[in-house]
Amino acid sequence: MIDVRPFDVSRMGPEALLISCAEGASALIAEQLRAEFGEDALDIVPAASTVMFRARRREVINEEFTDRVRIAAQFATQHEHSPTAEVIDIPVTYDGPDLDDVAGTLHLSVEEVVAAHVSATYVVAFCGFAPGFAYLTGLDPRLHLPRRSTPRTRVPAGSVSIAAHYSAVYPSPSPGGWHLLGTTDVVLWDEHRANPALLTPGAEVRFRRV
Repeated sequence: MIDVRPFDVSRMGPEALLISCAEGASALIAEQLRAEFGEDALDIVPAASTVMFRARRREVINEEFTDRVRIAAQFATQHEHSPTAEVIDIPVTYDGPDLDDVAGTLHLSVEEVVAAHVSATYVVAFCGFAPGFAYLTGLDPRLHLPRRSTPRTRVPAGSVSIAAHYSAVYPSPSPGGWHLLGTTDVVLWDEHRANPALLTPGAEVRFRRV
């Protein structure tokens, strides 16, 4: 069970609710809301410490429905994450340009950094920044590290990275300030797929060294 703090459910205009929650709880809450209220939802969007529920019809958002959402969110934060049918496997070549610097800063060997990164099972907490960019929780605390003081102007697609208490894979070339540990050939975003994003909130992820 994750740590929880009291959270609020507030109106966001006539058709939406905003649930404020503990960081790390948003994917659980979004999963629970989809299960209970999916037919009423136009969109359910988890972020770092909030979940936005947008209703198909403004008539849905009333005091009774808000109370039901609050109860569902509380239930979600008090129960363990339900594993998905399969864990998404991402093979990684640990050849990133920041690997040595990360090891030195954290007073670990390169092998210890790699071992810590592949040992965790990650959960997609939320998506943002760029299409297909998923923020993965579950990073070994030994690898928690602030972002680079100077971001790069271009990070290649497939770059496997860490920053703060998250790990992520860059789905497309973009600027970025995360520490680059390695690369993968897995396509994170493909607009021709039925679901373009490979990683969606609530999915479980493992990195595998190749």
